[in-house]
Amino acid sequence: MAKPDDRAPLAPKGSSAQIDAFVEAARSVPAPGSGNRGRLIFALDATMSRQATWDLAQSLQGRMFEAAAGAGGLDVQLVYFRGMGECRASKFVSGGQGLAALMGGISVRGGTTQLRKVLVHARDEAKAGKVAALVFVGDAMEEGIDEVLQVAGELALAGVKAFLFQEGGDPTARRAFQEIARLTGGAYGAFDAGAAARLEALLRAAAAYAAGGRAALEAFARQDAHARPLLEQMRGR
Repeated sequence: MAKPDDRAPLAPKGSSAQIDAFVEAARSVPAPGSGNRGRLIFALDATMSRQATWDLAQSLQGRMFEAAAGAGGLDVQLVYFRGMGECRASKFVSGGQGLAALMGGISVRGGTTQLRKVLVHARDEAKAGKVAALVFVGDAMEEGIDEVLQVAGELALAGVKAFLFQEGGDPTARRAFQEIARLTGGAYGAFDAGAAARLEALLRAAAAYAAGGRAALEAFARQDAHARPLLEQMRGR
């Protein structure tokens, strides 16, 4: 496999004006407000390389609900992909135990990334009912970037902010995740398998935003320094 070129342009050719329009439209979409129960889609790469982080996310997911409780509460839907074309979504659950039960019944399996399917699903869910945020945790990006970014733009117009958290340092994944976050007005963060505290803070910050909007994220960032870079990214958009 050819080594990715860090200098290669990420945006689809000839579409800079369209992408700028997507970004501008995403800025104008109202954020979730305090007092309204938020909805968040929690998506995970469940291919074989993800075993350690899947276990970590499973142990931390209940903390997302705790972070959101004071800002109106949170309903979370689990989405995962694995194998050759398997991409599934749960119902929305309103408590940490419900999400833990869903995650506990799933094991990782070899396969390639299906991030586009995750974005399509989030877009369609947002059309059916307000979805404040998509959280995605993964370590790779093996799809055509043009098609993925096209759907990211549609997700932005649907009002969904994407928070993408990358394990490891794969440059292709980093550039893709950062661009999806930029297009949707969300944020990007990185962690490693040994940084449980950092991943917990990132997940809790995204949940706080989904439940209470930027004010809730700002309040959380005052308590946890790991969340401040996410807030700074969103302030710049």
